[in-house]
Amino acid sequence: MRCPFCAQPEGKVVDSRTSREGDAIRRRRECLNCGRRFTTYERIEEVAQMVIKKDGRREPFDRWKMKSGLLKAIEKRPISLDQVDGLIDDIERELFNGADHEVSTEAIGQAIMVRLKKLDEVAYVRFASVYRQFKDLNEFMNELKMMLT
Repeated sequence: MRCPFCAQPEGKVVDSRTSREGDAIRRRRECLNCGRRFTTYERIEEVAQMVIKKDGRREPFDRWKMKSGLLKAIEKRPISLDQVDGLIDDIERELFNGADHEVSTEAIGQAIMVRLKKLDEVAYVRFASVYRQFKDLNEFMNELKMMLT
């Protein structure tokens, strides 16, 4: 591992530990040339996960897009960021666990809605109103009526 300060390749690992999430190993290193310390992370290289958009285009899965949509839906609701991250982790495991590395935006949206409905009904309605793109108030009211039954 090259030192980011002096670019020398010789260094030693001073400390290693698992990250909080358990998905990486954090290594504290010291350059044998300049003596400065820096941190590196070792992670499993994952196969690119692709999302099939409504118009058929494919693009790489972006966890942040899902999180930003959820953050808008949970705004001013009693839901922690840890709960949001856990929800996203569950969805990723469910949708990308098989041999197929492509998933539709529809499947992602449905998975989010199922979990939000259990977690917080207000966040669910907010997310559904954007995701389902209700054409009028009647469609929106029908969704609310289905929730209440």
